[in-house]
Amino acid sequence: MLTHTIRTAVLLCILGMLAVQANTVLDQIVAVVESDVITETELVERINVLRAQAGPDAQLPESNVLAAQVLERMILERLQIDWGQRRGIQVDDLSLDQAMRNLAARNNMDLNGFRNVLLKQGIDYVTFREQIRTEMIINQVRRRAIDANIKISENEIDALLESQKNQLDNDLEYRLSHILIQLPQNPTPSDIASARESIETLYERANTGESFTQLAIAHSQAQDALEGGDLGWRSRQQLPNVFSQELAGMQTGDISNILRSSSGFHIFRIIDTRGDQVMLVEQVLARHILIRPNAVRSKQEVINDLNNLRTRIINGDDFGELAKAHSEDPGSSVNGGSLGWSTPNVYAPAFRDQITRLAPNTLSEPFETKFGWHILEVLGTRQHDNSLEARRNQVRDYLRQRKIEEETELWQRQLRDESYVENRVFSDDS
Repeated sequence: MLTHTIRTAVLLCILGMLAVQANTVLDQIVAVVESDVITETELVERINVLRAQAGPDAQLPESNVLAAQVLERMILERLQIDWGQRRGIQVDDLSLDQAMRNLAARNNMDLNGFRNVLLKQGIDYVTFREQIRTEMIINQVRRRAIDANIKISENEIDALLESQKNQLDNDLEYRLSHILIQLPQNPTPSDIASARESIETLYERANTGESFTQLAIAHSQAQDALEGGDLGWRSRQQLPNVFSQELAGMQTGDISNILRSSSGFHIFRIIDTRGDQVMLVEQVLARHILIRPNAVRSKQEVINDLNNLRTRIINGDDFGELAKAHSEDPGSSVNGGSLGWSTPNVYAPAFRDQITRLAPNTLSEPFETKFGWHILEVLGTRQHDNSLEARRNQVRDYLRQRKIEEETELWQRQLRDESYVENRVFSDDS
């Protein structure tokens, strides 16, 4: 162990190198990390790179403080690299060269141009290149040691969203359209049953792709029926309680459940929202029948079967019933072949091509995907507000990053405590 006087001399040497950028120095060991060492030259080179990257206007700490911080970072890097090496983690020269070319390309340069820019900034290219290798190794180490073990539950996302709910809704306004089937003041059981049957029929039609506006004009018994049931822009506080409560979890384009008030039975649709970020995506409502060739049924026989089913549908047979009876897609057959409202990009390419070019309410010819052979019908399209999903993803990313930062700090501290480290310049007793 060096004495305080020697440690002070090494520190003064480092600070002198930073001041005069000497070309030739007597290399000193400034830290021992397990079986590896960090030299004075390495430390100064890292400080120079940091300063060059920060730029001339950056407000960096005093030189001794900066040197201590950089050395501690280098110690942690060496410990993580050692951890990775013991587990076979490495970055070969080919991968490193590609990373350097990618970095140069992101700065609109080739590798030679990038090298020249570094040189002009006083950064040694070899030193910079090895630092990139170090960062790549450490990224792999952290993914294995920490990131892979981070789990975010839906309950955690729900809890954070709920805590922010008031903040998110403060400035949010909704534009709604609605359909009302009225009840008399003192309805009989027959009145209630008849009204419920009417609203249920309209609910089914609206959810299978028919225009909500046209249904409202034709069937709603509200005063705004001729306006397509449009209620205009209203805040949550300005809406009837039965509507306000139903809004939770709904997004633009969604249709509410059937609601009952003193006036009768309602359904409403969110036309638009404002006062918050809106992310609209195109969604398609489709249904299909899937049949797979097998050892006893050839591809041609499958095509023939689908063509027969297609003919029956065109002639009036119910698509949903035929899908329940014949489709081999267990996820959709129980629902009459319905795939629900989805963005086209969730489907396999061959299926997506069909669903995007097929006109609504027309049947496709039999076509093949990796899952088998299909016939397909598009029932409707809509602009769907994806803001809630986007918000959930943002919250998930936030929670994940927070956990990664917390776990990284704990893991690094544990790694350092369990390892042999001798800081010869900035130790606690210096």
